[in-house]
Amino acid sequence: MVLLLCGAAVHSFRFDELIKYVDDHQEEYVQTLREWVAVESDSSDVTKRAELYRMMDMVGEKLRKMGGKVELVDIGEEQLPDGSSLALPKVVTAQFGSDVNKPTVCVYGHVDVQPAQKEDGWATEPYNLTEINGNLYGRGASDNKAPVLAWIHAVEAFKALDMDLPVNVKYLIEGMEETGSNGLDAMIKSQKSTFFSDVDYIIISDCGWLSKRPALTYGTRGNCYFFAEVEGPKQDLHSGVYGGTVIEPMTDLIGILDTLISPSGTILIPGIRDAVAPFSDEEWKMYQDIEFDVESYREKIGVEQLMYNNKVELLAHRWRHPTVSIHGINGAFSAPGTKTVIPAKVTGKFSIRQVPDMDPAVVEKQVTDHLHSVFAKRKSPNKLKVKMIIGAKPWLADIKHSLYEAGKAAVKRVFNVDADMIREGGTIPIARTFQDVTEKSIIMLPIGGFDDGLHSQNEKMSRVQLSLGMSLTYCRPCEPNSCFVCTGHEWLVAKSHVPVLPKHLPQNTPGNTVECLLQIHKAHVD
Repeated sequence: MVLLLCGAAVHSFRFDELIKYVDDHQEEYVQTLREWVAVESDSSDVTKRAELYRMMDMVGEKLRKMGGKVELVDIGEEQLPDGSSLALPKVVTAQFGSDVNKPTVCVYGHVDVQPAQKEDGWATEPYNLTEINGNLYGRGASDNKAPVLAWIHAVEAFKALDMDLPVNVKYLIEGMEETGSNGLDAMIKSQKSTFFSDVDYIIISDCGWLSKRPALTYGTRGNCYFFAEVEGPKQDLHSGVYGGTVIEPMTDLIGILDTLISPSGTILIPGIRDAVAPFSDEEWKMYQDIEFDVESYREKIGVEQLMYNNKVELLAHRWRHPTVSIHGINGAFSAPGTKTVIPAKVTGKFSIRQVPDMDPAVVEKQVTDHLHSVFAKRKSPNKLKVKMIIGAKPWLADIKHSLYEAGKAAVKRVFNVDADMIREGGTIPIARTFQDVTEKSIIMLPIGGFDDGLHSQNEKMSRVQLSLGMSLTYCRPCEPNSCFVCTGHEWLVAKSHVPVLPKHLPQNTPGNTVECLLQIHKAHVD
């Protein structure tokens, strides 16, 4: 969570009182997170759409009870593969304060989650927030329900203590981020001159640190997600009766998927790398200075060998080179036991993470042309359909922009270390839309830990990080016209002011006590 702190009432700011309030309400914050995690807001599963609707209602009600000006914005319908349509979850917008003499911060977050089942290998029930050794396990705990709540509880504390907010705060919370933010682009475009007209800064905390070292995130990869469907006989067939007499859809599908990527990780689609921005010497040097241990990374994910053993090459291929990943096959038998069936229709699911300056429309054509060309060479009577269902663009900020320069200076001042400037290998579709449409200053400030397990089994948020996520805004003048941005998951510790840390915070834990203080000189961002 991040909050811009500028404006009046600085001298009377009751920071210690805010800290005490947050500390006294930790159990309530955990309980609220537990209630949110219990909602199976899986945006990829249309059978759980009612849960997603309920989740958005809960967010709206929470903000409404705090006194915010709340609207649930209808963003239309989603077209399903079978031709039917389904209403998209409404987007929650809220506003607290409209003082023209204060800057306005827009906080973006999402409350939909990735699929999760106990059988996938979870140690706990994924939708029952469970505490083990100080960690809170549950789907969405880190991505992105706890960070959203951190932002909400920050404003809630100000309201509860009848304290004036130092900035105007707006929220934009969606429910389709994990499937490409369907409908949100159009909504943002339609509200550019209304909801976003007075916004000065957009802050996204849907990301995490790379290590225990303070970090600022300045880029994400895009995502082109494809379905490749191969259809053959009119129904599933007995492999003993029909095997050897028909050309099987599964064989065709596996054959064409095998032409996407080589065993060494090279993408085999013609032209796919033509638009990739060159890797500069400056960027190479920056990667060399990032705190990252390749061997620890390998051990953490539990593999014997990585594709790259050099830190710079590994980070480059994680962040700024395109990759292909094959995710699964629909229509194939995957239940326990045996079933000797020839599937009549199978659909392969794969994605290509693209980087600047790749264009999803170009990638779509390259992939479609390649697969149809390969399929034609097989001379199969089966039918192939290729469809791109997500085409999210990559996002890249200018790390020399005053917003990031101020952030780096603040981290240096507080920690006496330089912030790692990192990218995310994943995709946050809305970042690029915000950049292109609103033309506002955007920064990504991580809340999640480097080991939270986003999208995987046993996703978690540590209790310490949750409490740090409730850290509130503080502004104290240290020089004329200056203002602070402080990450909401950390406590401010500066030479000029050392607040009383909460009693549950382990002050000797590296990387947990204080993570990021960003000093922003208003003249830099005006």
